[in-house]
Amino acid sequence: MESFHFERAAPRAARGMRVNALVGVVASGNLEVLLERKGPIDRCTVQVSTASHGFEPLWQAVIDDFVERRAAGGLHISINDGGARPDTVSLRLAQGVRLMETHADDAASGAPAQSLTWFEASARQRIQALVDTGTFNEYVGPAERESSQHLGIFNLPSQFDDGIVIGSASIEGRSVLVAAQEGRFMGGAFGEVHGAKLTGLLRAAQAMKRDVVIAFDTGGVRLQEANAGELAIAEIMRALVQARESGIRVIGLVGGRAGCYGGGGLIAGCCSTLIVSEQGRISVSGPEVIETNKGVEEFDSRDRALVWRTMGGKHRYLIGGADLYAADDAHAFRAAATVALGHPARLSLDVLQAEQARLDMRLKRFGDCSDARDIWHALGLSNPDAISDLPPDAFLEQAASHRENADDAR
Repeated sequence: MESFHFERAAPRAARGMRVNALVGVVASGNLEVLLERKGPIDRCTVQVSTASHGFEPLWQAVIDDFVERRAAGGLHISINDGGARPDTVSLRLAQGVRLMETHADDAASGAPAQSLTWFEASARQRIQALVDTGTFNEYVGPAERESSQHLGIFNLPSQFDDGIVIGSASIEGRSVLVAAQEGRFMGGAFGEVHGAKLTGLLRAAQAMKRDVVIAFDTGGVRLQEANAGELAIAEIMRALVQARESGIRVIGLVGGRAGCYGGGGLIAGCCSTLIVSEQGRISVSGPEVIETNKGVEEFDSRDRALVWRTMGGKHRYLIGGADLYAADDAHAFRAAATVALGHPARLSLDVLQAEQARLDMRLKRFGDCSDARDIWHALGLSNPDAISDLPPDAFLEQAASHRENADDAR
């Protein structure tokens, strides 16, 4: 990693009343910018951390142009860079200044989440769309800089929130705790800090007697923090089960770019209610992992149709692996979460035994099937080949009388 510090005289003071603002995500060709109102109003300081070495003169030119063109006086700007081009840096800096000029309750960055699909939205946009306007209070936010201490060893940039956003809010007036993973940062993977934030939220839920809603978007555990990530998965699962035992509902939402794989798939399986869209994928082992270990004859990870019908939302809903099915839309996920918060909060030995019995029956019924379409045919669907192309309403109409029902188990 390489770090630069710039301090420049600023011709114009930053406007607005926001204390801080965050834009962007650390990803390939992108960067994260945290703006804080600190220091003299006639100065602007910029701290850059980047994995791309040898570009200090270019950074200096971009920063000089930014301070000259924008009202940046009194700002301290921190940047985590994933190899962004100069035009992307300029764009993110401009977005940050505009955000600082808005009211604190206004929408965060970019387009409103309601205009985006759930699949395309960022973690912060998903939370914004999910909760009642103006009610979200973030815990351990970016300004606290609780990010991974391990990634720099591998010359990888960190992210200020470590790829997960947590806090309290309300949904339809009901107080809840919420979490959303950022799938664009390291595939939403679990590391030490990322896992600790979710574990802490689940423990807080038990103490505060509040239900929890988690928007999953993860490929599993970070290889760079493998041991810490594996421990985090175990701690999260224990905290989740303990919360459910005390009567807390834990609602999982799956519909992001990274899907819900590895340890994320295990955590999702522990939720009291799981909501999925067609774009959501749930599995312990990802397509590439299966192919690497068993060969392409077992599973061709390049066959996207195969991946989606095996691990995707429609299949998971049909076999009872997910409880509710939503369209790929922020409003639909909010509506489904509201329904799920009204479901009974149950976790007991009887519930676990019923779930195990259902899994045993599933294996007996579908154990000889070699493809998801064979399972759909065994469920009684008259035209299994057409299921993948059905829009949400038509799919739900067919699924209503044919899917396995997990309600008794959960």
